Amino acid sequence: MKILRRNFLKLAGALIAAPALPRLASALDYPTRPTKIVAGFAAGGGVDITARLIGQWLADHLKQPFVVENRTGAGGNIGTEAVVNAAPDGYTLLLATVPNAVNASLYEKLSFNFVRDIAPVAGVIRVPMVVLVHPAVPAQTLAEFIAYAKAKPWKG
Repeated sequence: MKILRRNFLKLAGALIAAPALPRLASALDYPTRPTKIVAGFAAGGGVDITARLIGQWLADHLKQPFVVENRTGAGGNIGTEAVVNAAPDGYTLLLATVPNAVNASLYEKLSFNFVRDIAPVAGVIRVPMVVLVHPAVPAQTLAEFIAYAKAKPWKG
């Protein structure tokens, strides 16, 4: 089937413009009751503050309460486990952080599989990561540090 250039451009334009049009089908109203945001770290810390800011923004825009619950301990695993065991109805959210990605390699007997049991919904914050070493370490870049660490494992 040969598509004329003009018809192709019309089709491409329609595909590009389609997301801007109002949705014909809509989901059920959400939320219809309070939603819990679980922060796996102590109140007053970065994770807690982020959860509270997100919760307030969501409450303002969705006109329903978003309540932050701090479930501390085990590097965030206690909060994660609480969300994994909650009803899968979208009313218990986890503010996942870097430790959630690392914990699978640190803890041998977790009662959940983070990748399998948690579904990502949105990225809400980006945090820069920094690697610092003692000035006596002869590395100026991350690549040099990795090479140094591989060449001299367990040595300072």
